Amino acid sequence: MLRSLYSGISGLHAHQQMMDVTGNNIANVNTVGFKASSVQFQDTLSQITGAAGAPQNGQAGTNPAQVGLGVRNASITSNFSQGSAQATGKAGDMMIQGDGFFITRRGNEELYSRAGSFFFDANGMLATATGDPVQGWTADEDGVVNPAAKPDDIKMPLGKSISPVATSTVEMKGNLTNDLPEGVTDPTTIPAIEIPFKAFDKTGNPVSLSAKFTRTTADPTASIQDWTVELTKSGEAGPTPAITATIQFEDGKPVVTPPATRASLSFAGVDTIAPNLSTTLDVDANDLTMFHGLSEARVSDSNGNAAGTLASLTYTVSDTGQIVGAFSNGQKKVLGQVALATFKNVNGLEKTGDSMWRSTVNSGLAQIGTPTSAGLGQVISGALEMSNVDLAQEFTNLVVAQRGFQANSRIITTSDELLQELVSMKR
Repeated sequence: MLRSLYSGISGLHAHQQMMDVTGNNIANVNTVGFKASSVQFQDTLSQITGAAGAPQNGQAGTNPAQVGLGVRNASITSNFSQGSAQATGKAGDMMIQGDGFFITRRGNEELYSRAGSFFFDANGMLATATGDPVQGWTADEDGVVNPAAKPDDIKMPLGKSISPVATSTVEMKGNLTNDLPEGVTDPTTIPAIEIPFKAFDKTGNPVSLSAKFTRTTADPTASIQDWTVELTKSGEAGPTPAITATIQFEDGKPVVTPPATRASLSFAGVDTIAPNLSTTLDVDANDLTMFHGLSEARVSDSNGNAAGTLASLTYTVSDTGQIVGAFSNGQKKVLGQVALATFKNVNGLEKTGDSMWRSTVNSGLAQIGTPTSAGLGQVISGALEMSNVDLAQEFTNLVVAQRGFQANSRIITTSDELLQELVSMKR
């Protein structure tokens, strides 16, 4: 039989597989997290019809003569380049910008995916569209995640409550004016500047407090200006003795007394203003100033909160994969964190369907970490990674595969005609 018949048959098989791969790519052009595949051909064995000869006795050497025996598929590899982003606005949709795979659990097996369409089920478990639990870490009572632990199912603790916390630290910013009213020469006669703010007591009850700043330096031209700050309940006189602290400004900026590194006010006996308040209150005043202009000093931040419960699935996802829940008291706390995995050889992964891969002996073990760490990508919330299929390239591949198939079928036709001529010689 003619060797060209079998070469043609091998070409038909190879180009049929190329057509299958291309068709699958086009079929999944809108599949979330899909990675396109490509086929690489290589020749098969070659039959030696003439061996190579070494130069000798003044004669040149001869090259080997070989007849190829066809073609075969060397490999079918996936293209793991980044797919485009599709914004959905849904908090449960997550996209990996960069390297890495989401980890899911199917039975006792870990699978990996780039498709981040997730939701919380009736039991508060984060899962994929096919019901596979997403792996990561659930935060403890204080909202702390331990990424050194083995990843497990992420659960939203619906109905979880957080205890009230009394306010113990406050941060103030803004300007206390250095200007004097017209006709006033003694700053100590100017009414106090009041800064109202809200503090929570130990039961979570909000208490309206006021910090009254009074200048105590009579010379308005002195480089150092002293202020006394009295803490009272808003609209009421302060307790006796008064709850006070002092602060100095030099050239308009607060004076820092070593070993402290920031200017601060410390109030003791605050619980005499209201019974359940914290005993002490520390005020970070490092960003207060005393320059020309209006007095617009204010409280910019404080700790403390009322009691609250996690009554709904209202949450956000950070770029590090942290799931932050919103409680009924307005507080937000980390509830968990999504884990990502990467591999030394991502092309060694095996597709399992449902846009999932599993590890193999040639992919290496999964290297697990948090998003944005150790070369892993970041998580974009409210978006999905679309397929990276290039339709222009795939349609070109269709033409190439079709013409290759036609050419190889022509080999078989022509070989058949040669055989027919050979048989006809017997007539």
